[in-house]
Amino acid sequence: MIAANTTYFKGRGAQFNPANVYVKQQYTQDFPELIEEPLLQSIKTQVYFAEARNVVNKIKSPDLPFDYSINPYQGCEHGCVYCYARNTHEYWGYSAGIEFEQKIIVKQNCIEQLEKKFNSKNWEVKPIMLSGNTDCYQPLERKHELTRGILSLCLKYKHPVSIITKNALILRDLDILKNLAKYNLVHVAISITGLDEEIRWKMEPRSSTYSRRFETIQKLSAEGIPVSVMMAPIIPGINNHEIPEVIELAAKAGARDAGYSMVRLNGSVGPIFKDWLKQNFPDRATKVWNQICSTHGGNVNDSRFGVRMRGQGNLAESIQQLFILSKTRFMRGVKKFEFDLTLFNHKPGDSQLSLF
Repeated sequence: MIAANTTYFKGRGAQFNPANVYVKQQYTQDFPELIEEPLLQSIKTQVYFAEARNVVNKIKSPDLPFDYSINPYQGCEHGCVYCYARNTHEYWGYSAGIEFEQKIIVKQNCIEQLEKKFNSKNWEVKPIMLSGNTDCYQPLERKHELTRGILSLCLKYKHPVSIITKNALILRDLDILKNLAKYNLVHVAISITGLDEEIRWKMEPRSSTYSRRFETIQKLSAEGIPVSVMMAPIIPGINNHEIPEVIELAAKAGARDAGYSMVRLNGSVGPIFKDWLKQNFPDRATKVWNQICSTHGGNVNDSRFGVRMRGQGNLAESIQQLFILSKTRFMRGVKKFEFDLTLFNHKPGDSQLSLF
């Protein structure tokens, strides 16, 4: 494993590259005093292009309310240090550390592949989640517009789609989102993990500011687009105390619903987060780490369905109660959103929507 660098890489969440469990040979820096240049020389973002054979993922987890997901990008420049999706970068031969937020794969044929799915005789119409693994509105989307293309396709076919993001870039696509909302075909969840900008900058270094995210909720809601707030993850000792205020501010901005999940540090995310915790919060690192363990039966991760998203134990239960009370107080009486699954158009060429 490559040891943490003595220089803090600003603008990145992870501060080193842990070994890839699927790669037998690794570069190491066992004797840094004998090397003229550091092994990790550049953390500049690098873009790679891929032709995906299948872009629609079947969701098998009973913890998630969707059957399909689509991820136009692999890796995420937002750099959220806690992200469970970091481990999926290892499937591509990269590290879950800095490389996850540095080496971004663009699935350039994802729109074409999705349309093939829509045209398949076996396609079953159910909401597709954008993205679920990495943020579909990460900075590279501004240039490549894959997410915009997917939304245009959903509008063309009148197919339901759900979006989760922490980037205000979603406002660029208000024109498409408003049209989808007319048919109850879209729902947006804005991820807001707290209120402290200093912590956000360290924890989610290349994401939109919290104030911009609340503003995004307000603008989406004002245009009739159903939107909720997602506090994911809740990290004991870091942001759990901010639950009531986040939900209150989101509700005032127009959020119809709220959700949360407990932090779970699966696979390589564990050492990445622990290193980050020690570097940024040395005074409370041990306490925070132990509290995370207390919510997962003594470990920092529990992969069991039904408990992995909420955790267990006294601390997890108190966090759940605080969330429920806050939601009840600030979002009482809000009507639950439901997708319209009856409008799917198998022959969009016969529709005026074919203009998109």
